[in-house]
Amino acid sequence: MGGPDLTIGMAIVFALIGGAAVCFALELVPNEIVALSILVTLVLLEPWTQMGVTEVLSGFSSPATVTVLAMFILSEGVRRTGVVRLLSRKMRAFTGTSEQRHLLATVGIGGPLAGIVNNTPVVAVLIPTLVDLAKANRISPSKLLLPLSYASMMGGMLTLIGTASTILASDLSARLIGHPFGMFEFTHLGLLVLGVGAVYLLTVGASLIPARIQPEADLTITFDMRGYLARVQVAPGSPLIGKTIEEGLRGVALDLDILQIVRGDATYIGPFTDQDIEAGDLLTIRADAATRNAFVERMDVERRSAQRVTDDLFIDAAHTLLELTVSPDSALVGETLVSSAFRNRYGGTVLAIRRGNEVIRDRVEAASLREGDSLLVQTTREQEALLHTVTDLALTRATPFARRDDGEGDSYRWGKMPVALGIMGGVIVAAAVGALPIVIAALAGVILMVVTGCLKTEEAYDAVSWDIIFLLAGIIPLGLAMQTSGAAEYLAGLVRGPAEALPAVLTLGLFYVLTALLANVIGNNASVVIMLPVAVDIAQNVGSNPFAFVLAVTFAASTAFMTPVGYQTNLMVYTPGGYRFLDFVRVGAPLQLLLAVVTTLGIAGFWGV
Repeated sequence: MGGPDLTIGMAIVFALIGGAAVCFALELVPNEIVALSILVTLVLLEPWTQMGVTEVLSGFSSPATVTVLAMFILSEGVRRTGVVRLLSRKMRAFTGTSEQRHLLATVGIGGPLAGIVNNTPVVAVLIPTLVDLAKANRISPSKLLLPLSYASMMGGMLTLIGTASTILASDLSARLIGHPFGMFEFTHLGLLVLGVGAVYLLTVGASLIPARIQPEADLTITFDMRGYLARVQVAPGSPLIGKTIEEGLRGVALDLDILQIVRGDATYIGPFTDQDIEAGDLLTIRADAATRNAFVERMDVERRSAQRVTDDLFIDAAHTLLELTVSPDSALVGETLVSSAFRNRYGGTVLAIRRGNEVIRDRVEAASLREGDSLLVQTTREQEALLHTVTDLALTRATPFARRDDGEGDSYRWGKMPVALGIMGGVIVAAAVGALPIVIAALAGVILMVVTGCLKTEEAYDAVSWDIIFLLAGIIPLGLAMQTSGAAEYLAGLVRGPAEALPAVLTLGLFYVLTALLANVIGNNASVVIMLPVAVDIAQNVGSNPFAFVLAVTFAASTAFMTPVGYQTNLMVYTPGGYRFLDFVRVGAPLQLLLAVVTTLGIAGFWGV
C-alpha cells in the first residue's frame, strides 16, 4: 500500500494509544494520570520512540496548553461579574409558560454564549435557572438540560476560543501544515452547524428527549427519600436531653443524622447548632427504617408517623435544601464526604447521593464521590449564596424559597461587568486582527482581570481545570510521537488505498465519523491528538486539502453527543436531568449523523477538498 514497515517505535506508540483509550473509556485511573504516564513512557523508551525530555515536556510549554489555561481564568472573570446570571434573568422574562419558548431560550442563549465564554461555566450557571423555570411552569427539566449541553457544544465551535479542543487543534494544525486557526476563521461553518443543530433540537430532538424527572417533584421526592426522613419527639427521660446533636450521637454506632431540632417556632439546623436538646423537641432524622427503630428504642424518643417529611419542612427564612452536582474537574472526585470534610468545608449535610438511576441513602458518608454525582444537601440560605461561586460543585437546583435572583446577597461583582466584558472583547479583537498571538492576548487579559478586581488571585488559580491542563500536556507529546515514529504515516498507508478509491468528500466524511465515534469514548482532546496527524497524512497523500481534514476532525471531536462521558457538559446534565445512558444515544446519534453530513458538505463548500 506504499506505507512504511511497522517498527518497534510505531508499535510502542500504538500500544500507548490503545492503553490510553482503554483507560479513558473505562475510567480506570484519572485521565491526567494516564496522560502523564504516556509522557514518562515515551522518555523511558526513547531509543525507539525518538522522544527525549525536551520533546515530551513540550506539552507544558505549548501555546495550546497555556492558552487553554488562560481562557479558564478569563471565563471565570466574566462569570464572577454576573454576565451569565444576567442572561438567565432575561431568559426568565422571555419564556413564560411555553415549553417551546423555554427550549428556544435554552438553545438561543447557551449556544452563542459558549462561543465566547468557556461552555462549562455557562452550563453550570444555566442548569439551576432552567430547573427552576421548568418546575415553576410544570415542564420536565429533562426536556431542557440535554439541549443545553448540546447547544453549548455546538456553540463552542463558533470561535477559536470556544473549546479547549479547538485551541489544541489550532496548535497541531500549525505544526503539521503551518496553518493555525484564526479567531473567526470557521465561524460561518460554526453558525451553520449551530443553526441546523438548533432546528433539530427544537423539532425532532424535542420529541425524542424523555421526561425523566417530573416537574412537580420536590427534591425529597427526586431523591426518593420516603422512608429515610422522619420526625421523632424527645421524651422526658431521653438520654439526649441536655446534649448537643454531636454529643448525643457520640458513641451511637448507627448510620443516622439528626438534621433539625424544632422547638416551637424555632428551627436549629444540625449538626452545626450548639443548642442542647430538650424534652418535647421534634428531631428530623435521616435513617432507614431499621436504624430509625433502633434509635427510637435506645434514645427514648417517640415516632411522629402522621407527619410526612417533605421539602417544606426544611425551608424557612434561614434554611434550605439544594441539589449540588460534582463538577467534572472537582477536587471531590475520589473523595468521601468524610475525607473531604464536606460539612465543614461547604457548610451542609448531604442526605443522599444520586448517580444516574441509582440513589445512595445508606452509609452516605462512606461513598466515594464521582464526577456528575448529584448531592441532596441541607444548608443555610447564607451558605447557599456562597455555593454559587464554588468551582468543585455546581448548584443545579435550589428550593424556591432559597432562590434569590435579584442580585442581592450573592457574591457576583456586578459593577465590574463592563470591565470584564471589555477585557474579554479586547483579547478577542487583539487576536482576531493579529495584533498579538492568542496566547499572549489571553495572558494579558488574565493580568487585567486580576489588576482591575474582576477576579481575585486565588479565584484565578481555582478557575483552572488542572486535570485538563495536565491532560493536554501529556497527550500533546503523543501526537508528536506519532509523527517522529512514523506511526501516523503508517496508519495513513493502511487507509490510503480505500481513500484513493473514494471521492474526496466521502473520505472527509469518513474521518468526521471515525473521530466522532472515538471522541464519544475517550473525549475530545485525546481524539484530536490521535486523529489529526493521520488525517493530514491521508489528505497530503491523496492530493486533498489538508486544512479541510483538520477542520473535519476538529468539529467532530467537539460534538460527541452519544455518551455522557464524551464531553464534560454531557456529564454535568446527566444526573440533574435524570437521564439514562441510552437517552444520549437516542437523541445524540441522529444529531451526530446529521451534523456529519452538514459539516462535511459545509467544509467542502467553504474550503474545498
